[in-house]
Amino acid sequence: MGDDPKTRPERRDLGRVFNEVPELYDRVRPGYPDELFADLVSVTGMDERSSVLEVGCGTGQATRSLAALRCSVTAVEQGTEMAALASRRLAGLGNVEVERSAFEEWDDRGRRFDVLVAASSWHWVDSSIGWRRAHDVLNPGGWMALLGNVVVRRQGEPEVYAETADLHERFCPGNPGWGHPPLEDDVRTTDEGWGLVDDPGGLFGPTIVRWYPTVQWFDGDGFADLLRSTSLYRRLDRDVREPLLDAMAERIRTRMGDRASRRYLSVLRVGQRAV
Repeated sequence: MGDDPKTRPERRDLGRVFNEVPELYDRVRPGYPDELFADLVSVTGMDERSSVLEVGCGTGQATRSLAALRCSVTAVEQGTEMAALASRRLAGLGNVEVERSAFEEWDDRGRRFDVLVAASSWHWVDSSIGWRRAHDVLNPGGWMALLGNVVVRRQGEPEVYAETADLHERFCPGNPGWGHPPLEDDVRTTDEGWGLVDDPGGLFGPTIVRWYPTVQWFDGDGFADLLRSTSLYRRLDRDVREPLLDAMAERIRTRMGDRASRRYLSVLRVGQRAV
């Protein structure tokens, strides 16, 4: 899944936030580059004999890439509709099993794994439970991997929020989530630790961090659909959200030639289980 932890709704609302739009989420949200998974394999040594636990698989975007590595994948997803869509999307793959549960309450049935992957989902897990559970379900020498997509901007490049800040303040003034994305060069300097989530303490060793630039292009309506799939906009009342997004789509059409980019740095953070 993947939204900024600073703007996420309460964890108890997670199912509602994304279950409302699973098909839209699957269609518009960014995936992860092949280079990231190649590096994951290189760092962890995983192969077709490896067992992988994916926490918060959403609609199965990252799951498909993990399955292509021919390893055994157990994918856990809290949202009922998200898990159902993931099960349908992945039904033809013999090496993937989808289980519906919050990770904190998930029954591991004594299973242990070589790699745990969380793709834009770990910030939804209660860190007071999640890090210890992650440590305990991994085999000795196992690896924890957090994947994410950070929205960024480049100096001097047209950017949607810069073109629509007045609309945001008009329709929903004072929202603490509004603001310009960080500069790409600034984000690249944050190359240590586990990012914006809580630190696991001594449960995992030092992290290996790698960045991968990517970009999506949308027309005005497409960009509005993208924002409809994010928690920051989904938690707005519909009578605020829809007029705001309609106005943004019109602004993109009239001021940006009906072509807008959403620039990301995909990130891989990997650390090995401490003894």
